[in-house]
Amino acid sequence: MGLDCDVDRARAGHVRLMRHSLATLDFMLADVSQQVATTRRDPNDGDKGWTVLEVVCHLRDFDRIFRSRARQMLAESEPQLQGYDHERMAVEFGYNAQDLRTALAELHASRGETADLFAALQGEQWQRSGVHPERGRFTMDDALIQVGLHDMLHIEQITRILRG
Repeated sequence: MGLDCDVDRARAGHVRLMRHSLATLDFMLADVSQQVATTRRDPNDGDKGWTVLEVVCHLRDFDRIFRSRARQMLAESEPQLQGYDHERMAVEFGYNAQDLRTALAELHASRGETADLFAALQGEQWQRSGVHPERGRFTMDDALIQVGLHDMLHIEQITRILRG
């Protein structure tokens, strides 16, 4: 019984992290103008580095992808999960031409759905898995943890961009 309670508590913590990471992002971006969001680039990547807006759009779109993969894993037996080229998506979807506040609001709406999906999982649903194109076998727990790790990597990236 103790291990199950610990696992449930850890999962609930990761769902809370999904929501809290966006609160952190909101705080960081509260005073960031559209001009700053579209012109400052990740100094680690020079002129090809992403802007704040490109990172927010990436977070928004990958939140949808994470949720889609989780739904596929719940509906199918060991599905092959689709890979995505995030660099190509940034160009094809014109991330840097979008509105920062709109992209952030869309991320919030998407994240609410993603957090609700994971919060509603029970028992055997956590054992569902798929085959990730880069990581191999990928469980619902992996999917849950990936969201928080992905957020933190990109929140750190935005901090780096804003600090210049």
